[in-house]
Amino acid sequence: MTGIVDWAAGRARMVIAFIILSLLAGGFAYASLPKEGEPDIEIPAVIISLPFPGISAEDSEKLLIQTMETELADLDGLDTMSSTAAEGYANIVLEFDFGWDKTKIIADVRDRMNTAESKFPAGFEKYTITEFNFSEFPIIIVSLTGPVPERTLLQVAKNLQDRLEGLEPVLEASLAGQRDEMVEVTIDPLRLEAYNITAGELINVVVNNNQLIAAGEIETETGAFAVKIPASFETQQDIFSLPVKVDGDRIVRLGDLADIRLTFEDRAGTARFNGESTVAVQVVKRKGFNLIDTAALIKEEVAKEQAAWPEELQIAVDVNSSNDQSRVVESMVSQLEGSVLTAIALVMIVVLAALGTRSALLVGFAIPTSFLLCFAFLAVMGVTISNIVMFGLILAVGMLVDGAIVVVEYADRRIKEGSGPMAAYVEAAKRMFWPIVSSTATTLCAFLPMLFWPGVPGQFMGMLPVTLIFVLSASLVVALIYLPVMGGVAGRMSRGFGSASEALARTLPWLCASRLFQSQSGSPSWGQCRS
Repeated sequence: MTGIVDWAAGRARMVIAFIILSLLAGGFAYASLPKEGEPDIEIPAVIISLPFPGISAEDSEKLLIQTMETELADLDGLDTMSSTAAEGYANIVLEFDFGWDKTKIIADVRDRMNTAESKFPAGFEKYTITEFNFSEFPIIIVSLTGPVPERTLLQVAKNLQDRLEGLEPVLEASLAGQRDEMVEVTIDPLRLEAYNITAGELINVVVNNNQLIAAGEIETETGAFAVKIPASFETQQDIFSLPVKVDGDRIVRLGDLADIRLTFEDRAGTARFNGESTVAVQVVKRKGFNLIDTAALIKEEVAKEQAAWPEELQIAVDVNSSNDQSRVVESMVSQLEGSVLTAIALVMIVVLAALGTRSALLVGFAIPTSFLLCFAFLAVMGVTISNIVMFGLILAVGMLVDGAIVVVEYADRRIKEGSGPMAAYVEAAKRMFWPIVSSTATTLCAFLPMLFWPGVPGQFMGMLPVTLIFVLSASLVVALIYLPVMGGVAGRMSRGFGSASEALARTLPWLCASRLFQSQSGSPSWGQCRS
């Protein structure tokens, strides 16, 4: 294994090229890696929600919960199952073992729920299956407020929603605080009685005319053509002019029997910004995209959309952002970057006080190089930069310099004994190869059990041992391959500069004497020399 040190020393130029390449690759990886506040972990659990308007909590437990529990109890990998019965609602939370096959399990859950539906009483609504996913929380909320009609504010919010959902990093931009538009039909009982029409007949006419009927297809010599009878309502006038009954020569239409107007649904919730009612656009980013860059892109698109509004609308509608996670993440990353730089400076000061300037510079070179190599490894593994990763880097600063200090100190002692710089650093790396490897291995062994930490805490903290393994492995490469080459090349350059300065010091007095003799004999002189 120590032969790799001789191999690297014999190809110093190639190793220096590798060093430059690794620094560039690490810098590019750090700039391009997604940055998150917390690690994006997957929780092996799903929530099944079943609405049933009008059902009591007791009947929900007896008729819905017990049926679902019976069908779902023997799912593969099921750990725990908890349920909630409430008025008009039934809910079950299924927790599975880690390492679950999410696609297969959700397919099994749907099959079991389809079987359970056949046993439910009439009146239930379609169930929904929701996964636990931290990445689906909004990263920024754009709020629209102002003294404008509700319909105008809603249209503006929908246009902004469409624009934001067209961005590649955006998974979803949902609206909050809005009321959807609806057509309200208020039936006049006196008119129904005058035309001898019952409310049931009127409702059947509306239902039968608001549907799309497929009528098969017609096959001809030129091909097959689909036939359909479209009867869905598209405008308010379609509803108003809907024929209900023929009374003599007159056609009784829906507008003759009821008042029809465009309005909004009843408010189910509200959203406020600074105490004012607002329509909020909640933006969720896709997994794997940089949170800071995504938030900046969203703000840019919001500004472009706002600039396209009429001037009166720009004055009336205030656009604000809240719950901006990019500020938190950017502050965290900058603070952790400052902590890493402070740790590097403190380590270099300690080494400078103990070993000298050249040793401090070489050890200081080992720290950022190990970090950048670690970022390159993280990019290959597809790991995002989070507070856990940055904390692991800070934790590793004091450990990754041990090998570099040992190699540099031993090489300095050999140089003082008369060895050449390259030979001294190669000998130091070979002599300390196995002690450094074993020391790093014992450190890694202390963190390896954290890789097998079970449950959600293990998923959350799993990036800490991964980061330490990567950065300490990178420190081995730096201490045993990069550092001997850099130390040998720097030593040769320093020795070359020293030899040149000594030769100049020996030659300079002779040149001064020659110039002084020429000056005394009347020859042109270019100056005085002082010894």
